[in-house]
Amino acid sequence: MTHRLKKEKNYSYIEAGEGTPIIVLHGLMGGLSNFDSVIKNFSQKGFKVIIPELPIYTMSLLKTNVKSFAKYLHDFIEFKGYDEIILLGNSLGGHIGLYHTKLYPEKVKALIITGSSGLYESAMGGGYTKRSDYEVIKKKAQDVFYDPAVATKEIVDEVYETVNDRNKLIKTLAIAKSAIRHNMAKDLPKMNIPTCIIWGKNDNVTPPEVALEFDSLLPDSELFWIDKCGHAAMMEHPDEFNQILDAWLQKRGIK
Repeated sequence: MTHRLKKEKNYSYIEAGEGTPIIVLHGLMGGLSNFDSVIKNFSQKGFKVIIPELPIYTMSLLKTNVKSFAKYLHDFIEFKGYDEIILLGNSLGGHIGLYHTKLYPEKVKALIITGSSGLYESAMGGGYTKRSDYEVIKKKAQDVFYDPAVATKEIVDEVYETVNDRNKLIKTLAIAKSAIRHNMAKDLPKMNIPTCIIWGKNDNVTPPEVALEFDSLLPDSELFWIDKCGHAAMMEHPDEFNQILDAWLQKRGIK
């Protein structure tokens, strides 16, 4: 991690740059370092990039759901005193960004989603029955990417540790159920906010048809594909991801 974690009140987050805030929302198994290239690129282009640590494993079980995380994000935005924000979310983070926008649209200037849950039921959880088998976990971690080499030992170790921690596993499954419960198909047509959808053509977790459905349901969206790319485009193809987003922000005059 190249950036220091700030701790204020109940919040831990990384922050870099000055300008309109881009709040980056990580996924269920995703570390903050997954977005290193996003921070580096956009903090030098007139944006303040903030990545809060979401309380995925620290909320009470009753509050371990998409809606609570969206409210947590709202409280964080209020705490920081931001008037307008851009939300960028991967996987569960995309879902939290969408749900937050449904509840509190007034401050959201734009949305960027990549490999987002919110429409597709099998997006997370499941398949962890053989959780003590390191090789099974390694294969699952590799399947997230088009190029299995992106799943470094560090990433595999982190997933293995998570699914073998009983408390974290229970919460992971609770979040997976919550993602199904908080399906957004009926909400998306009412969300008239500029949305950039960046998707891996080879995403096994949220397949390409999910991106097409997001694009058809959102009133003001544009869909961009990245070839030879799985579920975490900003990790597998960081330069291409940044170029697409950069061009979209410029085209839309969002700064």
